[in-house]
Amino acid sequence: MNPRTLLLWLLMLCGAAHGAETGELAIATPPWFTETFLDFREDIADAAKEGKRLMAYFGQDGCPYCKELMQTNFSQKAIADKTREHFTAIAFNIWGDREVTWTDGRKFSEKQFAAFLKIQFTPTLLFFDERGKVVARLNGYYPPQRFEAVIDWVAGRMERDLSLADHLKHSVKEAASPALHEEPFFLKPPYDLRRKAAKPLAVFFETPSCAACDELHMRDFRNAEIARALERFDVARFALGERTPVVTPGGERLPAEDWARALGIAYTPSVVFFGVDGHEAFRIEAYLRPFHLAGSLDYVSSGAYLRQPSFQRFLQERTEARRSRGESVDLWR
Repeated sequence: MNPRTLLLWLLMLCGAAHGAETGELAIATPPWFTETFLDFREDIADAAKEGKRLMAYFGQDGCPYCKELMQTNFSQKAIADKTREHFTAIAFNIWGDREVTWTDGRKFSEKQFAAFLKIQFTPTLLFFDERGKVVARLNGYYPPQRFEAVIDWVAGRMERDLSLADHLKHSVKEAASPALHEEPFFLKPPYDLRRKAAKPLAVFFETPSCAACDELHMRDFRNAEIARALERFDVARFALGERTPVVTPGGERLPAEDWARALGIAYTPSVVFFGVDGHEAFRIEAYLRPFHLAGSLDYVSSGAYLRQPSFQRFLQERTEARRSRGESVDLWR
């Protein structure tokens, strides 16, 4: 055993003992995740030496989406085998205290590091190329078929020739409605989205043949709490690839497809929220259950995003307040 490996092994033992003493909970990750010194300069270089790329996972205890990623996605052999073959995987607790060294040498605690990277959802995954550049960022949970497509895109170095959005559009085939769903609360054309009223704006991006979009309409929009929350917004919906003219909240005139590309929309459904000042306030770019969608709507409409930059802390406070009133809270409902 070389000295560096021995030191790491001893530190792991000390860390485990410390966690047991303080009641610190562990993040449940597969055994093939790697324990490192959390120095991104070393981890990226070590992965490159093995012909791999680095995948950094950010989670927290009690997170149902993290559990879904670990127990559903990584329980599928094809996904687990591909990830092990092409990536060095390391895990971070967004409330943890371990020391992390960033690519420029700056040092953070885990929770400081999560704030530095603006981690708002768990799980969040960052995929790094051999030079330390983030080539893909998944803000939230991606179901298995979409997650595997992302793994293929990053592992295949496809970013050189094809955007992730285009790859997902052509590679993920889902059993879903071939038509977009309409809702009575969607704005009608012409689409001038400049903020002239006192309401914030929620812009949904969808595609046909999108199972998660079907679920959004059939389940989430039928949820009474979400329906009430949406009344506090102007709500627009566009399909990726749609050439409908739009005046954006910032006053730019361009087709909806170009606006989606400029916003970096890669996943459907995605929701981008704009405050009454016309600036982007928050966004959702992953699969969410009703509890978290309702929380996102409340986060923006209440103006809490201006006071509390951490969506996770906002959700914690919101959940604790509800439970203190005797309400039942199911994070996965």
